Amino acid sequence: MVRTLAAALSLALLPLAAAAAGISDGVVKIGVLTDMTGAYSDLAGPGSVAAAQMAAEDFGGKVAGKPIVIVSADHQNKADVASNVARRWFDQEQVDAVADLVSSSTALAVMPVAASKKRITLLSGPGSDPITGDKCTPYNVHYTYDTYALAHGTGSAVVAEGGKSWFFITADYVFGRTLEEDTASVVKAAGGKVLGAVRAPFPTADFSSYLLQAQSSGAQIVGLANAGADTVNSIKQAHEFGLTPKQSLAGLLVFLSDIHSLGLEAAQGLYLTTAFYWDRDDESRKWAQRFFQRTKRMPTMVHAGVYSEVTHYLKAIQAAGTDDADAVMRKMKDAPVNDFFARNGRIGPDGLHRHDMYLARVKAPKDSKKPWDYYQILETIPADKAFPPLSASKCPLAKK
Repeated sequence: MVRTLAAALSLALLPLAAAAAGISDGVVKIGVLTDMTGAYSDLAGPGSVAAAQMAAEDFGGKVAGKPIVIVSADHQNKADVASNVARRWFDQEQVDAVADLVSSSTALAVMPVAASKKRITLLSGPGSDPITGDKCTPYNVHYTYDTYALAHGTGSAVVAEGGKSWFFITADYVFGRTLEEDTASVVKAAGGKVLGAVRAPFPTADFSSYLLQAQSSGAQIVGLANAGADTVNSIKQAHEFGLTPKQSLAGLLVFLSDIHSLGLEAAQGLYLTTAFYWDRDDESRKWAQRFFQRTKRMPTMVHAGVYSEVTHYLKAIQAAGTDDADAVMRKMKDAPVNDFFARNGRIGPDGLHRHDMYLARVKAPKDSKKPWDYYQILETIPADKAFPPLSASKCPLAKK
């Protein structure tokens, strides 16, 4: 009886203990570690920093009575640079969480460093499945999309439209390879064939040799398992080579910023899967217009994801009364995400944020009625269809 009473008292005092822990150093500091100058700077970069700053300001600049500070750095898409910056932030500058981490190589380099220091990573830019698979950590959230969602959305739609034979041009690192593998599985499961693939170094300015191989394959569909400037360059050069319209392109990870760079004449008709489109509803338009006023660009899904994930993190601190990573992560996983970005999104034990995704097609120039009017939303893909089920996860945390 005594032991039972003691245990009950202990449990009852847990929230008080958490509250007493408070904010460890009197400041909640969030580092936006992103690509500020390279191939992914348009889709993430300065826009991600602006999105995090908007989230902090909208929270009133304080959480649990303590100021919120946003810092940023350029990881240059280099894993060693990213891990070194993160280590310095944790050890010397008391950064509590790292956001964005566009590119899977930098994310996978920072995640174990953060986990060893009990700091939280909030990933909006990278896509590779291993992030919430065999490389998962207790302190990581994979927030915006993954390669499974991209492959099942776009791959299924293109096969359904008659694109049965595929050839891939793939960015030669973990993101490109997992996106190619996931899409190839979808194509084969739908009765299609994969005729071949070629790996291009990341980043690549000249896609001529890779496009020639795609051309000679005779495949109906050339799947672009790349992103950012690589996608823009490969689509532009495919048109110059006359690869289209004899063969069709499938952009497997296409951002609004890519369409803006390409123009609708070159991009029209592309299928894509996205987590966010600024012109979806009143709430998304309202936030996007504020983002535009600040940056003079409409937000990508990475930018919207950074705002949403930082806000969710701050709400969790507020609810927990502490910046202790274990307590905050419990709150993040307990509470649904409901905002302009996600409806009833849920973060699973594996750290994957499962939410609705959208299948879209790029408009023809004649159908675009206003600036940045680029997408026609064809279908809402429910969260349980867009993302892999928890039962299939390779993350050890999913088994507990």
